[in-house]
Amino acid sequence: MKYTLENLSQDELRNIAGVNDQNIALLEQLYGCGIVYRDNYFKLLSDDKETFDRFSRHMDYIVRKCKDNVIDRDFITHSFMLNTSDEEEDFADEIIAYSYSGKPFKCKTYNQHRFIKAVKKDDLVFSIGPAGTGKTFLSVLLAVTYLKKAIVNRIIITRPAVEAGESLGFLPGDLKEKIDPYLMPIYDALDAILGKEQKDKLIEKGVIEVMPLAYMRGRTLDEAFIILDEAQNTTDKQMLMFLTRLGFNSKMIVNGDVTQIDLNINKNRSGLILAAEKLKDIDRISFVEFNNNDVIRNPLVKIIIERFQI
Repeated sequence: MKYTLENLSQDELRNIAGVNDQNIALLEQLYGCGIVYRDNYFKLLSDDKETFDRFSRHMDYIVRKCKDNVIDRDFITHSFMLNTSDEEEDFADEIIAYSYSGKPFKCKTYNQHRFIKAVKKDDLVFSIGPAGTGKTFLSVLLAVTYLKKAIVNRIIITRPAVEAGESLGFLPGDLKEKIDPYLMPIYDALDAILGKEQKDKLIEKGVIEVMPLAYMRGRTLDEAFIILDEAQNTTDKQMLMFLTRLGFNSKMIVNGDVTQIDLNINKNRSGLILAAEKLKDIDRISFVEFNNNDVIRNPLVKIIIERFQI
């Protein structure tokens, strides 16, 4: 099955193929089949019509953009993720925010776009889906954006300290040193967005607080952006405790993956599962569900997730 390239200059064709046809090799990896490239067409070495249709939509998008964009590995991977949805792609060029180094951050899937819209609209947003879909990073990115715009005056990020099949009880160090490994994904996101120096200053000043969930009890948080990560590992009582911290002029995001529950109790008592059952269809509360098509890590991660679900 062939995809024909029409009305493109030699420079545009070279842009699409990449240096030494590197883009072709990446497309073969993403679509799981060989691809023959000639000057005016691509030929997929696959008889699967669905794969070809998806490839055609993907190439339509690349051809539209090749005049004004460098078609590199990031662009192809990004556009491949967008192509998992039949929705319009008009959000694809929208810049959400910039990192400390000036790097622009954009939505990489339609569900990420839905998530951002939900956070802007509602006070409480649940994002539920598999690893690698950007839930934590986007939540931290939005929190920093709201802080910089002075919409909130502090950021609170928390997660339950539940062991994923391993015990940290015998590790050396004080409580903070034992807890910090649980919080590393959050620190990584803050470093990428703010830079380590600014992150450390804001944490030192108490503008950003990163803590285990148990430390949230008894607090009421006004004018704050509050994130609960790994929410599938909360009990029903912990989830209720957390949700009732929401104060005036605050935003709250609850992230989790119901396929990765590490609680040593009946998994149906996960606070995230119960919240999803009890809080749907309530005004100012949104639920955004991510799926395997939203995985934005190495393409192998999506395949691994799918195989483990069989």
